[in-house]
Amino acid sequence: MNKNFLAFDFGASSGRAILGRLNDGVLTMEEIHRFSNDPVELCGHYYWDTFRLFFEIKQGLIKYANGNYGKLDGIGIDTWGVDFGLLGKNGELLGAPYHYRDKRTDGMMEEAQRLMPRREIFNHSGVSFEFFNTVNQLLAMKKQGSAALEGAQDLLFIPDLFAYFLTGKKGTEFCEATTSQMVDPATRDWSKDIIKAMGLPEHIFGKIEQPGTLRGMLLPEICKEVGLDPVPVYVVASHDTNSASAAVPAEGDNWAFLSSGTWSLLGIEVDEPVVSDVTYENNFSNEGAVGGRYNLLSNIMGLWIIQQLRADWERMGDKLSFPDMVKLANEATPFKCFINPDAPDFVAPVGMEERIKEYCRKTGQAVPETRGEVIRTAYESLALKYREAIDGLEEITGKKIEVLHIVGGGCQNLLLNQMTANAIGRRVITGPAEGTAMGNILVQALGEGSIKDIAELRKVVKASVETGEYDPDNAEAWSAAYETYKKVNK
Repeated sequence: MNKNFLAFDFGASSGRAILGRLNDGVLTMEEIHRFSNDPVELCGHYYWDTFRLFFEIKQGLIKYANGNYGKLDGIGIDTWGVDFGLLGKNGELLGAPYHYRDKRTDGMMEEAQRLMPRREIFNHSGVSFEFFNTVNQLLAMKKQGSAALEGAQDLLFIPDLFAYFLTGKKGTEFCEATTSQMVDPATRDWSKDIIKAMGLPEHIFGKIEQPGTLRGMLLPEICKEVGLDPVPVYVVASHDTNSASAAVPAEGDNWAFLSSGTWSLLGIEVDEPVVSDVTYENNFSNEGAVGGRYNLLSNIMGLWIIQQLRADWERMGDKLSFPDMVKLANEATPFKCFINPDAPDFVAPVGMEERIKEYCRKTGQAVPETRGEVIRTAYESLALKYREAIDGLEEITGKKIEVLHIVGGGCQNLLLNQMTANAIGRRVITGPAEGTAMGNILVQALGEGSIKDIAELRKVVKASVETGEYDPDNAEAWSAAYETYKKVNK
């Protein structure tokens, strides 16, 4: 029997409404609405344009209603991690949610570690230290005397906030919550030790729900506005990385996944979180996954640098497509210089070309001269960063990784796929490109009952997508490049 599910998949720069039709173990997908996601800079701060994004959700629902697709069996929402909205005592949103790149978190990691030793924070969260983690954002609001935080009754992460707007029901999804650095890996619930140490109000942290849970039904007034009958809204793996990892068409145990987009998240699935000295020293994270499992992963800057190079050049009047950039990189000299994609130098969104050149100057390397060399430096460095993460996973787990599955939009970059296979010295399997939306849809189906477990979910993925394969090449040159990369970025 055909089932229709609608995934709202938000990235850092755009969002989509994707219709998934599940029929006899095969999923077909159709994009029915696409929109930009444009952060707003106001009075020196970055915010998400939350109300416009919710308007776009309703536009997606209207397009579904007008498309004669039949009964809608579910809605699910996934977004980036860490960011949130605060609700007041009457359920109203208290201010615009901040963007994770907002500078108010400057110095907050250090402040958090003053209140609780760094290793204790890790022991109580299992999460790597990133400036944008929710705990640092909340600490910044507390330090600045935020009226919103003082008046807050509930904290809702962005996907939970949109689900609240749709259903009137509050809740906290497990995978998204773990990105906060405030969920205890031993209990899979909020860490009272961290919350108390930071002096945060305990009452704002709500009940944590697992992916596949029914959050609520579409509100009657929204049904009337968009032209739909009541529709279930399901909790999915609402951090996009964990939706994508659910849709990895993998078999066996000796594989890792890479969710490739603006951010690259490279990791493996584990039954229990790994909170160890080696995990801590390598700055890996334990993030929630479907079925109560965890993803042990490394957060890597990803294609952000490439995207911002393109945006910078477009502001200068030079419009380069991503295929144009790949062509320029292909023609450039290999292994001229390297950067650390995760260095603080590359966090800001403007002036990326000059910051790459300056990084090379200050690390005593040759400086890339042409745009092709700049782009190739970014691509090669990213592929070598993946090698570093693979090495870290093997050190932490003692298990040999034989295959890397790349999912998400970045898996369509053939040059980077081959560079990655070369850099890590392992076979790379790519697809699905729409892994996040596919994971969102199939977790809805899990909640609705059309799919019984994660193993069946992955069988549906394998039956529904074509994959690509890349074998490593030029091993000696890439191994030498990796040694140089490590020396430059030590």
